[in-house]
Amino acid sequence: MSRLQHIGIALLSVLIATNSQSAQLNGGAAQNVRSTKPAVRPRSPVTLNFVSADVEAVTRAIGVMMDRQIIIDPRVKGTITVYSEQPVSIAEGYRIYLAAMRGIGFTVVESGGFLKVLPEPEAKLQADNVAIEGSGIRGDQIVTQIFVLQHEIANNLLAVLRPLITPNNSINANPGNNSLVVTDYADNLQRIAKIISAMDVPGAADIEIVPLKHSVAADLAPLVQRLADGGAAAGGGAPGQANSAVNVLVDARSNGLILRASNPTRLAAARAIVDQLDQPTSGNGNEAHVVFLKNADAVKLAAVLRAAFGASSSATGAGSAIGGGTPTGPGNNFGIAGSPAGNGAGTGAGASGVGASSASTAPLSASAGPSTGGFVQADPSTNSLIITAAEPLYRQVRAAIEQLDVRRAQVYVESLVVKIDNAKAARFGVQWQNLFGDKGDSRITGVGTNFGTSLANIINGTAAVAGGRSGVAAALQNNRSAPTGLNVGVLKKVGDFYTLGAVANLFEGQGGANVMSTPNLVVLDNEEARIVIGQNVPFVTGSYAGAGASTGGTVNPFQTVDRKDVGLTLKVKVQIGAGNTVRLQVYQENSNVVPGSSGTEGPTLDKSAIEASVAVDDGDIIVLGGLLKDEYIDGDDGVPGLSKIPLIGRLFSSENRSRVKTNLMVFLRPVVMRTADDGRRLSLDRYESIRALQQQSQPRSDLLLPDTGAPIVPVPTQPAASGGTAH
Repeated sequence: MSRLQHIGIALLSVLIATNSQSAQLNGGAAQNVRSTKPAVRPRSPVTLNFVSADVEAVTRAIGVMMDRQIIIDPRVKGTITVYSEQPVSIAEGYRIYLAAMRGIGFTVVESGGFLKVLPEPEAKLQADNVAIEGSGIRGDQIVTQIFVLQHEIANNLLAVLRPLITPNNSINANPGNNSLVVTDYADNLQRIAKIISAMDVPGAADIEIVPLKHSVAADLAPLVQRLADGGAAAGGGAPGQANSAVNVLVDARSNGLILRASNPTRLAAARAIVDQLDQPTSGNGNEAHVVFLKNADAVKLAAVLRAAFGASSSATGAGSAIGGGTPTGPGNNFGIAGSPAGNGAGTGAGASGVGASSASTAPLSASAGPSTGGFVQADPSTNSLIITAAEPLYRQVRAAIEQLDVRRAQVYVESLVVKIDNAKAARFGVQWQNLFGDKGDSRITGVGTNFGTSLANIINGTAAVAGGRSGVAAALQNNRSAPTGLNVGVLKKVGDFYTLGAVANLFEGQGGANVMSTPNLVVLDNEEARIVIGQNVPFVTGSYAGAGASTGGTVNPFQTVDRKDVGLTLKVKVQIGAGNTVRLQVYQENSNVVPGSSGTEGPTLDKSAIEASVAVDDGDIIVLGGLLKDEYIDGDDGVPGLSKIPLIGRLFSSENRSRVKTNLMVFLRPVVMRTADDGRRLSLDRYESIRALQQQSQPRSDLLLPDTGAPIVPVPTQPAASGGTAH
């Protein structure tokens, strides 16, 4: 059957279904005058009878029937079967057409006021129909609907609803406003809406607060959680995280437990467990309790607790044990008055010949011994507290521990040291020497000019040339450098020696340096950190040589050496304030050994350092300081009078000019990391960046050289998500 026959059958079916009253109204005039109205009345029933008809022909017939412009995508090809046993309305016939199109992989979307026939995978990208509360569209038409959830978490429903969406359509969650964006067929969206309505209800879990009479809530909560979960080691999850049937939380203020269960039966079982465990102890006096700390330092916290509860404790000597029981460690004094590299013990290390800096050999912190004395003692090896007190006092101390033993925030400190140098120099000079007279004259006259030092001076150069190859070598060995640039000389033989009669020197130089260093480190709140990148340079501080009694020689000579770190040093101490304002005490130093300065007195250091206390918001950049220097030096040597003559004066003078610009700036950027996820994201970002650099630095392929490869850090593994929240 041809395409024209299909269209004819369609139009014929439409006209047959038109009621007789409509035909009478049109009459004979309709046969001669072209009607501008729809081919079929909106309420007129139609009978569809398309069997294996061309998709494009059927679509155009449907467009005529609906009086709508339908645009067909060129990729829409094939045949379709659309029929109805009984006359149906135009809207119902259109839905039958949509269902048939869906069966062969096509659909219709409304875009820009037109209907577009597209392949199903493309429909979600071009559909204009977007609904929030709901849409009146039905049938197999692609629609995008936004579901704003009131109680349930969008990501939780995402896993439930994704299998119910057709493969070519999409569902996405927006955590910002806790909503779901679903693009699918209108009929399927109605089913999805019913499912979401049934699941997006207030939590039906029962909550009960159980005050404890004899036990401490923080001690009892882990045990109740494990028993309620059937003995499995599970942490108390936060509300809203369905990681267990019963969630147990601690209310330290009232020394109670907050029980949350999915049904009353489980809640009653958890309450029974609490009642059985909350029993008085058999002892009547002081009892020893061991508390393992999670974040705090046991020695420091023990001293704080003894000071806070010393008056109410029955143990004697608690007040005196506060100061004496705490071992003195290296301390947190920010002593940066001098160079941070000098540590006072370098002389002894150098004298013994070890040659290592004291910072590399000294421990990070002194090993703390057990803090004894008083009713609270610390065991540093297990980072735990041993509390010997009556039950009421122990409850108060335990509540204080829960508030003090929290995860401390960290600060990622990133500094940027930028140094830009630009130097220009130029020099032009002429020197000459001449003797007047003949051989055998009793008196010889000499005249000439000389400027500069070392071999740049014509007299020194003449002496070196007169000495031959050995004379030039001796001059260079005595650190007499030859003038740089273009040297034009005239040699003159005097007797058996060649001398310099005239020398012209022309020089122009330009040099620059662009150095950027980014030392960075991570430090705990209210702690000090330091990073040194450079060399450990020895400095001679003294020497000794004793004279022998019989031989008159020297015996047992030795030198004392002090080693100092030379390079880039960053030393910070941070304190996080309200609103994530970070207060920093900073010492930043950039030093290097001046080339050619290692003499008997030791090397000379070129050093720039900044010591400051600043406050900056989290993530902001602050400039600590810097140096902007523009230095110009010029020199003019010449013969008085003669050097001022135009043009000719150049033969009697030497000029040099130099200009040096130095720009040095130090910037600082702190980033507060309060949770484990913050630190994990930052670490992965830096890890991936260094891995990308290693991949780019792989050796190129070469036929003559084996492919040895360069090391690359392994791909980072993502840690498993934790069910609980960071403490």
